[in-house]
Amino acid sequence: MHPRVPTLALTILLALTGTAASRAIPGSAPVHTFECLGKGSAPLDGPWQFQTGDDPAWASPDFDDSRWEQISANHPWGRQGHTGYAGFAWYRIHINIAPAPGASPDIAMLLPPMEDVWAMYWNGELVAQEGKFPPRPVWHYAPPPQTIGLGPIRSGVIAVRIWKSPPGSFDSGMQGGFTRAPLIGSPTAIGAMKAATDFDWLRQNQVRFAIDSLYALVFTLGLMVWLRDRRQWLLFWIAGYTISPVIVDYLLDYRIHLPFTLALGTAQPFFGLIQVCLWNVLILLLRLDENPRLVRTIRILAAVQLAAFSLDGILVFLITFIPIRWALTIQVTDGIFTAIFTSLQIIPLVLVVYAVLRRRKLSPERWLVALCAFVSDAIPTLRSALEQGRRFTHWTFGDKISAPLFVVNGNAINAPTLAATALLIALVIATYRYLAEERIRQSAIEQEFRNARELQQVLIPEDLPEIPGYTLTTAYKPASEVGGDFFQIIPLTAGPQTGGSTLIVLGDVSGKGLRAAMAVSLIVGAVRTLAETTSSPAQILAGLNRRLCGRLQGGFATAIALRLDANGSCAIASAGHTLPFIDDREVDLPGAFPLGLAPEVNYLEKTIQLRALEHLALYTDGLLEARNPSGELYSFDRLKTLFATKPTAEQATEAAVAFGQDDDITVLTLARLATA
Repeated sequence: MHPRVPTLALTILLALTGTAASRAIPGSAPVHTFECLGKGSAPLDGPWQFQTGDDPAWASPDFDDSRWEQISANHPWGRQGHTGYAGFAWYRIHINIAPAPGASPDIAMLLPPMEDVWAMYWNGELVAQEGKFPPRPVWHYAPPPQTIGLGPIRSGVIAVRIWKSPPGSFDSGMQGGFTRAPLIGSPTAIGAMKAATDFDWLRQNQVRFAIDSLYALVFTLGLMVWLRDRRQWLLFWIAGYTISPVIVDYLLDYRIHLPFTLALGTAQPFFGLIQVCLWNVLILLLRLDENPRLVRTIRILAAVQLAAFSLDGILVFLITFIPIRWALTIQVTDGIFTAIFTSLQIIPLVLVVYAVLRRRKLSPERWLVALCAFVSDAIPTLRSALEQGRRFTHWTFGDKISAPLFVVNGNAINAPTLAATALLIALVIATYRYLAEERIRQSAIEQEFRNARELQQVLIPEDLPEIPGYTLTTAYKPASEVGGDFFQIIPLTAGPQTGGSTLIVLGDVSGKGLRAAMAVSLIVGAVRTLAETTSSPAQILAGLNRRLCGRLQGGFATAIALRLDANGSCAIASAGHTLPFIDDREVDLPGAFPLGLAPEVNYLEKTIQLRALEHLALYTDGLLEARNPSGELYSFDRLKTLFATKPTAEQATEAAVAFGQDDDITVLTLARLATA
């Protein structure tokens, strides 16, 4: 949309006070007479006396400039024999004004934009100035035409002192000084001409304003939707891609009268952001994010691109403050930065070609984005390459690429504008379809989660069996919609001496969500199957471990199993689980690997005796690892104090939730009755 503005690979300080030889033209300087100058205006189209170099005496009306060169004010000096000249130069013109009878005695001028710093003198008196001259030059980016009131002048000399910064790598060398002749006339006429000029500028930029408004609208909508759902990274990158050109246009083309170095230095990082955001949009739309190596490479190149643009912007900021001895270093440094980010502009083309070669099965609107991105990136990349050093190559192909294809109501439409607009429209269409697909996919995922919740509700027992001689309480509080904790309470009928015994298994699967729920369903089914053949907690865990190895997709599970007999005897085995509490003391158990990590693991049992009124608590690590807003863990000390009060499972869970739940919490308590 916006061609890259050349950076200042300049030796500004070498030209701060430089002079150059001028061509003397014999003869006296002409006097331009304006007869009957009334309510209208007339151009000061020359010829003007012109001299390169600088001398304050040249502002004086008595200075003899008859031997100066004569050039037209309708063209820059670069097109009149001074190609590539930078530094100081002076224009002088001798005028004689005879106002029409009854006309205003005051005279005004309308000056077109000039490069870069200028001051105007009338008969040796300074009447207007734009910017600051060296040694600390300040000039403005794309200033508008200016009006100057000269008062009741009649005859004398207008002298214009100009300093032009050295040409950048994109300059043709044809710039410098006046671009078109100033106008002189009555204040009313000059004011009307200024208003007409401003109106023409607004009319000629209607298309730019409309496109920027569309970009801003897409940015606003994209950012709002992304803020509501941070998983939609495509919208984040589209928001960055659409707001960056608006900022660049505001800084460089909207006549906000910023210093050149501030405007261009601030705009440089946004040029890089346009590129980086487009890369990420293409990666997501072309489904290239499935290739981790490609994504990592693009991230590295994106960091390099942003760094190169940002450092080049800093160089622009500092260029007028760097001593003259660093001039060559500045040129070399700027050349390196320019080479880096210019070469990386080819990345969108590479991504599109890569997607084509991989024969990605994409919808038509995504291929439309790829095609528009290819064209939109190829045009400025080609133009940038052709315009580099064109004051030496004299190539004009870059100008032809930027030339208007047609004009609509005074708005020149060129190929880069058409390509950028087509890309934006394609992005909007593809994003709409992408969001529609995401909504369908999200609905399917939510349905899967609903199914998983229903499955988990079946697997987590709601009606607890009665255990004679004990009070049993349980509580289950998942941190998300679907948790990874589980417990089972199974009255035993298998094996010798199992009458009145109960098997209790409690554990925690690594991870959360649907995958954890599926693992829980597998574990619960395996526990119930194993309980039909054995009552040994160690054998139950060993059987679970064999069944889970290789089936948890790199995850694992911790569990604790115990067989509780009617006489208070408890056989307990642990697979990497948190230790249970009897009242306020931990039960020391033999350590062992969690489930699912190694196929052959032997688990050891420990038998303890639960006495009357003693309180046994089993829990998952979500209770221990509850975290308050300041990041403090619930900790063993608080856990010990909590279980010393012999809480129910619900009371223990509520204490952890009030402290700050961070993971699934499951608690199971057994209190032996005094009559047991």
